[in-house]
Amino acid sequence: MSRRRLLTALCTFTLIATATPAVAAPAATAEPRTLAPACSERPRELPIYEFTDHRELGIELDRIERVSEGRVEVAQIGRSNRGREIWSARVGTGPKAVLLTSEIHGNEKTGTDALLKMLDWVGTSDSPKARRWRDRLTIVAIPKMNPDGAELDRRGNDLSWQEVVASNPQLRHSEPAWNYYTEPRQGDDYSERPGFDVNRDYNPDLNYVPRATDFPGSSAQPGWYITPEARAVRDVYRGLAAEFGEVDTYVDLHHQGACYVMPEDRDEFVTLSVSGRFVDDPATTPGYEKYAGRYDLDYSKRLNVAVYNALRGAANNRPVFGNVTLYPQDLHLPGTGLGSFALNGSGTVLFEVRGQTQTLGQRHRGMLTRAVNIGLDGMLSAIASGQVDRLDPADYDRIPPRGPNIGTATPTADPRTLLEP
Repeated sequence: MSRRRLLTALCTFTLIATATPAVAAPAATAEPRTLAPACSERPRELPIYEFTDHRELGIELDRIERVSEGRVEVAQIGRSNRGREIWSARVGTGPKAVLLTSEIHGNEKTGTDALLKMLDWVGTSDSPKARRWRDRLTIVAIPKMNPDGAELDRRGNDLSWQEVVASNPQLRHSEPAWNYYTEPRQGDDYSERPGFDVNRDYNPDLNYVPRATDFPGSSAQPGWYITPEARAVRDVYRGLAAEFGEVDTYVDLHHQGACYVMPEDRDEFVTLSVSGRFVDDPATTPGYEKYAGRYDLDYSKRLNVAVYNALRGAANNRPVFGNVTLYPQDLHLPGTGLGSFALNGSGTVLFEVRGQTQTLGQRHRGMLTRAVNIGLDGMLSAIASGQVDRLDPADYDRIPPRGPNIGTATPTADPRTLLEP
């Protein structure tokens, strides 16, 4: 694995996995509230070998396809810029299409493991719930959509602007896209192997062809489909929309900073944040009016409520699963997959799991992967049963907002434009 971390193990790092709430002493002997645990966002070179790499993913998908006896169908939907396969796995024959993607950022890895667990279960189980999912849903998962970034364990892919221009000669006089990384970011040096934030390369116009006048663009504008990874997902989405009339639900699995705390208890770290809102209301946003008739924010809110309810229910047995918050809602990111596909009529769900690999490594891998599985289970069950339509979208607005980041050496870049989601 070739990469450079700006800050090495010489940097001190103290991180306590799951804070334990302080227990109040009797009034007569009450002591000051315990300070929040130390936490750092300082990038480090940390072990990640327990996560599923590209080679292992291929082996595991092959195994799941085989043991499912045809229920799970694995297909290559494209290749990364460096020639690595991008795979999808499809299971179910139901009328509602659900598209799930993970690891668009190569240092955000728990979603890949969660999708493999989900595919294995729904493809092999004969339980009533699994049969209901297969009968009523068609689930398509893309477990590792940025394999080059994943192998480098970094956010961006492995693609130079010169390579983009070679494939799109109409851009030869354009400035590089605003989301092109050539400098250090999150502890990785992109100067020798530049790349793009693939999650700013989507466009709600699914037939868009890059135009020189649209560069370099900005976070408030759509992307261009100049990366092979975004094009591969776009093509799957477009195919499902043609087959089913619409993609009912789109879910993107991400990570956020390691040191966000609950809004009313700063001794408790956020396990996971969710969101269903990524763009301004197209009905009142100049240039986006044509998408207003299909945009359904209320449905996205219901989907997120299903995720939230499932995790809160699981907190009865393990309280850390209840540390769920609402991701910031002041976003207009039409260049993200979530924003672009929401404008095309899909209900959308963002998972933001605690900590990227440069801050947590593989710490808490099992718990965080399980949190994603619980949330996905609650959402998919609600869609398959029809319960999602009976949920109140107003409950979405009552999900507690994410608390502050208490970490030291936090990134200085604006997370809405550069780091998250």
